[in-house]
Amino acid sequence: MKSPVFLLFFVLSASLVLANCSPPTPTFSKNYLISGRIVLPYAEIDEPFTAYYDETANKSRIDYYGDLQLTVQRADLGQFYKIAYMVRNNQQTDRVCFNMEASPISPVTIQSVLPDLSNFQFKQRGICNKLTKSLPTLSSEYCEEWEYRVNLGEKDNKYVFILKRDADGNAIPVFYLMMGYDSLMGSHYDKYEVFYESYWTNKIDPKVFDIYQKYECRGFPGPGKQAAALMNPMREFILNDYGHVDENFNDFNEKHGKNYTNKNKEVNFRRFIFLQNYRFIMAHNRKNLHYQLAVNHLADRTDEEMNRIRGKIQVMNANKGGVPFDKSKYDVSSIPSQWDWRLIGAVTPVKDQAICGSCWSFGATGTIEGQYFVKTGRLLKLSQQQLVDCSWPEDNNGCDGGEDFQTYDYIMKSGGIATEEDYGHYLGVDGKCHDKDVKKSVQIKGFYNITAGDVEAMKVALYYHGPVSIGVDASQKTFTFYSHGIYYDPKCSSKNLDHQVLAVGFGDINGENIGL
Repeated sequence: MKSPVFLLFFVLSASLVLANCSPPTPTFSKNYLISGRIVLPYAEIDEPFTAYYDETANKSRIDYYGDLQLTVQRADLGQFYKIAYMVRNNQQTDRVCFNMEASPISPVTIQSVLPDLSNFQFKQRGICNKLTKSLPTLSSEYCEEWEYRVNLGEKDNKYVFILKRDADGNAIPVFYLMMGYDSLMGSHYDKYEVFYESYWTNKIDPKVFDIYQKYECRGFPGPGKQAAALMNPMREFILNDYGHVDENFNDFNEKHGKNYTNKNKEVNFRRFIFLQNYRFIMAHNRKNLHYQLAVNHLADRTDEEMNRIRGKIQVMNANKGGVPFDKSKYDVSSIPSQWDWRLIGAVTPVKDQAICGSCWSFGATGTIEGQYFVKTGRLLKLSQQQLVDCSWPEDNNGCDGGEDFQTYDYIMKSGGIATEEDYGHYLGVDGKCHDKDVKKSVQIKGFYNITAGDVEAMKVALYYHGPVSIGVDASQKTFTFYSHGIYYDPKCSSKNLDHQVLAVGFGDINGENIGL
């Protein structure tokens, strides 16, 4: 009787040992259709994608934001294709196709959205959402966690992949995390997550890779690696290819004359900020909205630095000293559907406020310049520097922020505002006030407040009196990197107004009011 007991115990022990053994290194199908999301917390991006992959045919396709942007990698033909929406001059939206041929610096390869796990090590097995807090509850399903670490100088990169297994032991992707730590900076320099939401491994219909044939494709503008990254943005995240980022960062530094003090630590830090802003810009442009973003001189600035640059002080009573504007005194019927004071000569050239929170001074001078032009037919360049230097008693704080209505109060008390020629050019820093030593070219008697949200009153004031200084919420990255098009961001607030700009006109496109 003892022998059967011994044999049963032996079988149970063997089963336990097998259960704790590392599972086979995961591999994925050579043909799949998959959908998911790329999340970049530092860049504020959550981008849905759908990918078609046929390794045997040497073809792949990745769609972003539904059908807003389609990218096709035809390695069999040595061609990239990109299909996107474009707004024509008549405001008609059409789909267009771009193509780019392979080159020595930008070879065309098919693009998987699943990493090669051959260097990953098995870590543990457990309930999926307990392996990482990033995952939602997936009932009681079990997952495997695989990890890969690599050290590149001061940078320690950690890659984590979470997967399930089907009944046959085949890997089903669930989650991919990249976390980069820079010991020189003492902080994380990069992080991105890929959530895989569906995975289908049957043969892909070859027609999905021929979608570009519906269009007349034209060459894609732009240099080498940068253009290739636009044609295949997924490459950066799956293959960790940052060549285009380094190329863009070097071009950015050269164009804007950046000269960082600490050549190692600050360069790494600024590159990290640039990387996140660059990703945000590229992801936004893939949405194909009615406006586009572009890298500008602020692309290496942190959110905190941008808050200081905007420079409009938040005040509870922004109507202090102003007279309510009464639109009923004007003939509204004579106002045209479009108006632009720039075309008439009432607006001076745009200036850069530099690293100085003096937007309020530009809004105030722009308003006075324009209304002086309406009254006299002469356009003067008035001095923002006088306002930065001298309006402290009215509670403005120079380069640390101010308000236009406090500026008007100063101008009335001081006897007027001087021209830029008489007072001195704009410096971008707080200077020493010398307003008593210069001629005041323009005086004002008071100012009006236009009721917030009253579009008709705004049009009346603009048309009959000239450009108007307005407060806006400029805290959104879309505002910081705006390039061209009709700007609209639903995240903008009508209460958190942190920037002063100059309204110079208005228009109407397809029944929608637009401001200039």
